[in-house]
Amino acid sequence: MFGRVKPLDAILATAEKKSLHRSLGPVQLTLLGVGAIIGTGIFVLTAAAAQKAGPGMMWSFVIAGFVCAVAALCYSELASMVPVSGSAYTYSYAVVGELLAWMVGWALILEYAVAASAVSVGWSGYFMGLLKSLTGFELPQALAAGPTWSLSGVDFSSGIINVPAVVVALAVTLLLMRGTKESATFNAILVAIKVAALTMFIALALPAMDGEHFAPFAPNGWFGPAGSSGMGIVGAASSIFFAYVGFDAVSTAAEETRNPQRNVPIGLIGSLALCTVFYLLVAGGAIGAIGAQPTALGVQPGSAEFTAQCAALAAKGETPLVCSNEALAHVLRSINYTRAGDLIGLAANLALPSVILMMLYGQTRIFFVMARDGLLPEKLATIHPKWKTPHVVTLMTGVFVAIAAALLPVGQLADISNSGTLFAFFMVSVAVMILRLRDPQRVRPFRTPLVWIVAPIAALGCVILFFNLPMEAMLVLPIWGAIGLVFYFAYGYRQSHVGRGLVEVHEEDPDAPPQPVPPIN
Repeated sequence: MFGRVKPLDAILATAEKKSLHRSLGPVQLTLLGVGAIIGTGIFVLTAAAAQKAGPGMMWSFVIAGFVCAVAALCYSELASMVPVSGSAYTYSYAVVGELLAWMVGWALILEYAVAASAVSVGWSGYFMGLLKSLTGFELPQALAAGPTWSLSGVDFSSGIINVPAVVVALAVTLLLMRGTKESATFNAILVAIKVAALTMFIALALPAMDGEHFAPFAPNGWFGPAGSSGMGIVGAASSIFFAYVGFDAVSTAAEETRNPQRNVPIGLIGSLALCTVFYLLVAGGAIGAIGAQPTALGVQPGSAEFTAQCAALAAKGETPLVCSNEALAHVLRSINYTRAGDLIGLAANLALPSVILMMLYGQTRIFFVMARDGLLPEKLATIHPKWKTPHVVTLMTGVFVAIAAALLPVGQLADISNSGTLFAFFMVSVAVMILRLRDPQRVRPFRTPLVWIVAPIAALGCVILFFNLPMEAMLVLPIWGAIGLVFYFAYGYRQSHVGRGLVEVHEEDPDAPPQPVPPIN
């Protein structure tokens, strides 16, 4: 298990034999990254961050962005060396072996598929709010939200199935099945809409800033009151981390990128830098305009206590930022820009599908390369003859995402996604250090600067953020990992091509390279 390491040369040769169509350049990659990053975090999770950290969420964005920046530098080195689908899974396979690579790939399901479900639910809330505002129509509650899940059971009083979330998840899935280039073009349009909407928000909210709204700056402190989990500035950073995770989806597009050695690092770091600036300006505008104080100290957003407090405030005609389901639109309406608030709501409705697209995009490409390695059924790696996309695995993933979006709330989905994401980022940070020691002579088109400082900081940052998630989210990762081990030993361990001494899988493919790679013993 631990000795099953797939050499980088074998990975590259396999990719050449059964590769995806290369059609993406640096501008498209950066737009894909921006499209994946800017979305749920700033449109949906701003209110939850305010409940955890108050105005101190400004620091939360900085902390989360910094951890992502150092992780992005590690991703850039590996992605430029290994320009194939698979992201952290592929890198782990080449460095730390098959078992940990499987665990990373399994954890990435939490990052991508669960995140896509979370964004679908967030889109549903914006869509229903805007529809009611413009037409007065609203779906019955049973069809507009999923049930509430807790250790004591399932409560269907809040809803039965989130129909709009299912519709948007399946619609994006069908678009992605049609082809990468069409998806990238569609995404570029939505990115422009998002950037325009956020620029409008910044231009209107910043002039309305009131310095008094920033005090007290950190009502829950850095780590929250004693006895609470996932609270305070660092706790909010752990949740806000969800707002940045899209950047590594760029690396999963490496196998479909022209000149990946140059373009992937540009796409990764460029998209992260653009989005961080936007996040800080938007968060500062929201706090300064109407304030961001929590309803009460130490109360988790989404909890029964929090819901009751928001209901009590609503009965008094008060809706603070922390209680809003459409935070940015609410801010503009509160400072008498009602029409602009509606436009923000419309932009969110148009833009959030691009985030779903990138999450699905990353997930299907990871499943694709895991199937190509024999750890999943190889039928999943089938490429459509006309669309040139892995249509089978794309459809299966989309159905899974739609089911989760139909039945789970956005807050729980976001924190669950973070637990898998942080594990994957930790493994990438470790892998880049191991590879520097194991294979120092290999060509590195992009080298992580100060790697022995940057990579350990990235790994430590991931650990700190993980242990500041809510307790329920922390427990998901080991439980999900145990389920993954059952799947691995039931199927992947016996079917693995590396374990069976097979590196090249489709020897008779017409596009096979002239010199085969020797099998691994």
